[in-house]
Amino acid sequence: MFPRFADSAAPSRPLFAVEEADLAAWRADRPSAEAAWLEATGFAAGLGELQLLPGPDGAVAGAVAGLGGASARARGRFHLASVAARLPAGVWHLDSALAGADLQAEALGLLLSAYRFDRYRSQPAQRASFKAPAGVDAARLQAMAAGEVLTRDLINTPASDMGPKALEEAAIGLAARHAAEVNVFRGDELLAQNFPLIHAVGRAAAEAPRLLELRWGAAGPRLTLVGKGVCFDTGGLNIKPGSSMGLMKKDMGGAATVLGLASMIMALGLSVRLRVLIPAVENSIAGNALRPQDILTARNGLTVEINNTDAEGRLVLADALAYAAEEETDCLISMATLTGAARVAVGPDIAPFYTDDEAVAAALSGAGGAMADPVWRMPFHAPYEAMIEPGIADLDNAPKGGFAGSITAALFLRRFAGTARYTHFDIYGWQPSDAPARPKGGVGQGARTILAALPEVLGL
Repeated sequence: MFPRFADSAAPSRPLFAVEEADLAAWRADRPSAEAAWLEATGFAAGLGELQLLPGPDGAVAGAVAGLGGASARARGRFHLASVAARLPAGVWHLDSALAGADLQAEALGLLLSAYRFDRYRSQPAQRASFKAPAGVDAARLQAMAAGEVLTRDLINTPASDMGPKALEEAAIGLAARHAAEVNVFRGDELLAQNFPLIHAVGRAAAEAPRLLELRWGAAGPRLTLVGKGVCFDTGGLNIKPGSSMGLMKKDMGGAATVLGLASMIMALGLSVRLRVLIPAVENSIAGNALRPQDILTARNGLTVEINNTDAEGRLVLADALAYAAEEETDCLISMATLTGAARVAVGPDIAPFYTDDEAVAAALSGAGGAMADPVWRMPFHAPYEAMIEPGIADLDNAPKGGFAGSITAALFLRRFAGTARYTHFDIYGWQPSDAPARPKGGVGQGARTILAALPEVLGL
């Protein structure tokens, strides 16, 4: 069930949101009994503070949340969502001085505060719901929340229920909701249609590898999204240690994120010709598994030496990007849970991106803060190109040395994007601990930023 704002006509209780600096003036305007109650309970409007307000009959008549000060709020986002999780169930409406991007972000946080991955729970919890605050674009926020929930649910579902076939079914289900078209290449058909790297990575798994292609929209600029769909990653013959394999159900986070973004675009009816490509595989171990030192020829003719079977994401993306580049597009974006090096560089909360296009970089950088979806530009550093050239083949999928791992992976992918206006996101796709509106588990990164940047990038 996708989160939605409550019916505007439904009875509701107020949730007041007050900054520390405004508390005294705000409290002076409240009824004397309520002001006395707040004084007696020591409510100081600190960030995340919550005080329920009793009515004349002793029932909860409302609540007041603290917004603290600007410096405290700068250390996080979706602050009211943390309060929402502690409110009694029922319908609430926000009463605050928030406006503009701050109000939009908090309203989105209120929507997402209801999210819990409850597919495997017998008794889902009942939570507070909220009316859309005056001054927000409710339809747009609901579309963003629905896309985010789709992304989270796909990532959170274990590989036992989210293999390549289930990911295909999820894409088909999304297409059906928006009258989009889906084409799928499966198993040995990948070889017949010249997708050798996708086939090589996924051929050892019980479920056949596949390439999913979704198309939507008949007019407008062309937008192509490519998402890494490695539904589980053992590391292949270069098997991961158990400590590194524990989160590998999330290795299809790029696919989940582009499907969530596609959901937003289609729900909002943007005037674009959308194409989504997802190589969906499992990187498993069997007698026919990809081997270290194998040399493969990609769709675009480049040869790749396999120096680590655990660097498989860039291989499946290579074929998908080469296929994407064969068709004219105004913007090509790939998203992948690609490297641990990106996490070392910027941590789990920021989505680094790579582009040579200054206009795209400016649009994305400007949109991230306003969308409460932080991103950071990283360089396609040309002097590192030699690091991905092993000598025996055109490219090396796992350069030795350990330096600049995210950059060299991005440079590898760029070799397959042709002349397209290309941007790559190296995301994490996982919230490591509970945070407001982001419970521990799968999470979207970069999608809202891209959505906000599209009008500038594509001239919509």
